[in-house]
Amino acid sequence: MSTPRIVGREEWLVERRQLLKREKALTQEVDRLSEARRTLPWVRIETEYVFHAPEGEVTLDGLFGNHSQLAVYHFMFGPDWQEGCRSCSFWADNFDGVQSHLAARDIAFAAISRAPIDKIEPFRQRMGWKFRWVSSDGTSFNPDFHVSFGAGHQADDPVDYNFTIRTFPSDEAQGISVFSKGVDDAVFHTYSAYGRGVEVINGAYAFMDMVPKGRDEGDGPMRWVRHHDRYESAGTQRVSQPGWRAARLNLI
Repeated sequence: MSTPRIVGREEWLVERRQLLKREKALTQEVDRLSEARRTLPWVRIETEYVFHAPEGEVTLDGLFGNHSQLAVYHFMFGPDWQEGCRSCSFWADNFDGVQSHLAARDIAFAAISRAPIDKIEPFRQRMGWKFRWVSSDGTSFNPDFHVSFGAGHQADDPVDYNFTIRTFPSDEAQGISVFSKGVDDAVFHTYSAYGRGVEVINGAYAFMDMVPKGRDEGDGPMRWVRHHDRYESAGTQRVSQPGWRAARLNLI
């Protein structure tokens, strides 16, 4: 962090009000983007996806419950992984607190991963999460939504991710997809976001972006992130672990 300028309150207020003009302009642009997002056309889901849940099988339609809208988080957790992705776990720490608010606005939520449910459930319980999390193991759901690239995937293989043909460092990827029901109760895909497009759901990053040090990720985006039960103390938060597959995902 560079040495801060120290000024009087009046000078600070002048600069803060100038910055406020830029913040307001950005807020208004975000509102316009949100409106454009809501007016995207819909695509009818023709595949009958059946997921594995703790209580048994559930369809994509079933994940809606009594709501007409469904938000899905594509959680990186491959079938042969021993635990869920650290970066996705960072996002997931934000999920439980908003469930009742989403439901009040006619929105259901679920996380979906390719890992079998008997791996997902112990990890979910270990992390203390309560949100709905199901397995897409044995289905084409993840490849269909461009968040799984196959067990033989290599880091330099071209893949379709974030609406671009590119290389990707992992065989699993993060993302958000939104679905809605039409008047005939059919299910439609309305929106997806990947890469840094998922940052908007992370409250921790919002706080970091306000403080003087910012995200303080000079050694690489998210290399500092741990599962929340693996931070040994407040003093370990900046330690890096080179080579972790999720460390580079937020560069997208």
